[in-house]
Amino acid sequence: MKTALLVIDVQDSFKVDAARWARRSNPRFEENVSRLVALFREAGEPVVFVLHNDGDPGFRPDDPEVRLMAFLERREHEPVVVKTTRNAFTSTNLQARLDALGVTRVTVCGISTEQCCETTTRVAADLGYEVDFVTEATLTFPIGMLSTEAIVERTEAVLRGRFARIVTVEEARAVFAT
Repeated sequence: MKTALLVIDVQDSFKVDAARWARRSNPRFEENVSRLVALFREAGEPVVFVLHNDGDPGFRPDDPEVRLMAFLERREHEPVVVKTTRNAFTSTNLQARLDALGVTRVTVCGISTEQCCETTTRVAADLGYEVDFVTEATLTFPIGMLSTEAIVERTEAVLRGRFARIVTVEEARAVFAT
């Protein structure tokens, strides 16, 4: 079973609002995403980076923040797909790319847990991919009265068993041990 890592919206755009960035969840986000990328590379499995464009400051196509965060070092053969929708499939050729590689499972990480990561997970499942959602390699921000903890709990509850397996980085590693 060929598995691809989808690194969703890990871009400097989220740092435009420094106060919001300071309220982010998951202080180990960078470490966990880096571990996943290294795991997939070691296993010889595809890594696909996804960037988001929209009309918000920092996300507009020509904004300098629309770039991978500095802790990610993309290799030349690893594609960057630019999306204009919340999920990584509808406005891109991601499905065709994955299908051409023979991918049947995707592992999702990135920003934001309950928005682009969750939406990509739902669409991937609907398209027939098996999906592993690595919550510890996602991050989010408080929304109104909702804490980041409540958002993560809700996201895991709605995805688990319907759209994805909720896994840790170490559990994602087990896919390659079989």
